[in-house]
Amino acid sequence: QVQLVESGGGLVQPGGSLRLSCVASGSIFSISDMGWYRQAPGKERESVANVPSGKSPNYADSVKGRFTVYRDNAQNSVLLEMSDLKPEDTALYYCHAKLKQSTGWGLLGEYWGQGTQVTVSS
Repeated sequence: QVQLVESGGGLVQPGGSLRLSCVASGSIFSISDMGWYRQAPGKERESVANVPSGKSPNYADSVKGRFTVYRDNAQNSVLLEMSDLKPEDTALYYCHAKLKQSTGWGLLGEYWGQGTQVTVSS
């Protein structure tokens, strides 16, 4: 059983900051990719920031210079620091991971968090 638990979403004014956290738990053998997606009303889900194992983070052009993603392999966690938030950043943010479970065949699978709402308004 693998679970991704997110925290940190909320309401913030334009120009403000938020920090999102995600921790993966359960029978995990290894995690390849770990990062964040978001989905705004009427839009398709898009990758915000992703950290492949042992590689540099990837960012969507719209958040470069404002968002920073940190991955802690020892804790199976990923942190997204968001600054200078804009109304366009309003979306449901999902933690995402590609990982191998330590049970069964251990094939690579994708897992998602429940989603945490980030609203930038006023």
